[in-house]
Amino acid sequence: METDIIFEPLKFRTLTVKNRILRSSISGRWDNYDGSGTQARINWEEKFARGGVGAIISSFVPVSIRGRIIPNYATIDCDERIPFWRKVGEKVHDYDCKFILQLSHSGRQQDVGGVENLERKPLSSTSSTEPLHGFPCQAMTLHEIKDTIQDFADGARRAREAGLDGVELHSANGYLITQFLSSGINDRTDEYGGSLENRARFLLDIIRAIRKEVGNDFHLQFKISAIEHNNAVTFWEKKGNTLDESIQICKWAEEAGADAIHVSVGSLFPHPLNPIGDFPFEIIRKTYDAMISSGIYTFRNYLLFRYWLLRPIFSLLWNRTKKSLPPQPISGEKVEDETIKKLLDAYQGVNLRESREIKKHVNIPVLCTGGFQQASYIRKAIEDGFCDGVTIARPLIANTDLAKHFQQGHDLPPVPCTYCNKCLLNVIENPLGCYELSRFDGDYEAMMQKVMSVFEPNL
Repeated sequence: METDIIFEPLKFRTLTVKNRILRSSISGRWDNYDGSGTQARINWEEKFARGGVGAIISSFVPVSIRGRIIPNYATIDCDERIPFWRKVGEKVHDYDCKFILQLSHSGRQQDVGGVENLERKPLSSTSSTEPLHGFPCQAMTLHEIKDTIQDFADGARRAREAGLDGVELHSANGYLITQFLSSGINDRTDEYGGSLENRARFLLDIIRAIRKEVGNDFHLQFKISAIEHNNAVTFWEKKGNTLDESIQICKWAEEAGADAIHVSVGSLFPHPLNPIGDFPFEIIRKTYDAMISSGIYTFRNYLLFRYWLLRPIFSLLWNRTKKSLPPQPISGEKVEDETIKKLLDAYQGVNLRESREIKKHVNIPVLCTGGFQQASYIRKAIEDGFCDGVTIARPLIANTDLAKHFQQGHDLPPVPCTYCNKCLLNVIENPLGCYELSRFDGDYEAMMQKVMSVFEPNL
């Protein structure tokens, strides 16, 4: 039998993953308010390891309490967190799956600020208010920048001491490192602002600090928004970084000590192109109220989401960038179901063109995220040099055993992800899971049983 490239090992400089399917970073409120972890988090990660992915990139793990996007995410901000993450890693390793901890800091992009930010503004590269939700912030001093760089380095050390397999820097999707990288956000006039070299300094300093802390034999990758589309919704804003600028950042990061690149898109989260798909108003009108106190524009947004007469205004802004996307760069096997075919054609592999261009200019593996769930499509993307492996979030929430379906020769799972994005818009208030009732044949109880299964002591 001819070897399937999807299930060939993916070799990084100091780490080998058993296949080319990685669970992408996706976040749920599984943990305690103080940042300590729970059994639900362990159960959550175990689901994907048992389902056959080669590696798991953890959800957003704050390197400091002040830098979390929302409470009830486990942190890596102190040595007391090491034993918990060791338990997570050990459980994942039971399934011959690697665990890569995503080191993160929200900057100004905070859905719910938490008690740590009640009387002070979140830190950022800028003091300019975030334009979509109106999150306030204050520009970091040089001293705060140095402290935060060390926070990332300390987080990497703790991940290594926990026996994890590597770390990823969340330098994409509008979080703190993006706020430094982005020409559309960073308005500093010191050595961390202005030119591309200066804007990249924060990321490169973090990479060098991590290497100093953990040495050269511990896996370190970073996630980047290849094209930011910073004005996708708020059209009056600057566009942000171009692909050429991101290619240069990737080359510098490789020189500084990065082992791999994870390609994404967008300078905020969620973004019209990340995660690309539907925008279910019936969900967000019920959950967005939790964010009203977080930003200056959140009550305006809440009204746009809640009242159907106002929704076309937001839909027009949200969807305009998607309409300008070029056609798919590749295609998978023919799909008979016309509805599924249209979904795959519209939403699968949205970042492949950018991934391929970055891959041409670096010598380290390139991972790509973007709605992958078809084996023939993933296979062709890897074989044709668009990427070395893919990372998947929503389709794995829908089918945690997706990799096993591929291994059994299926091109698609029996009930594919619909890209409805109900999972992500529920997560502000509700447990992360698949909330697309049609995937459960209209059986609400069955859907809830699946969503709530993460809280069962023994899966």
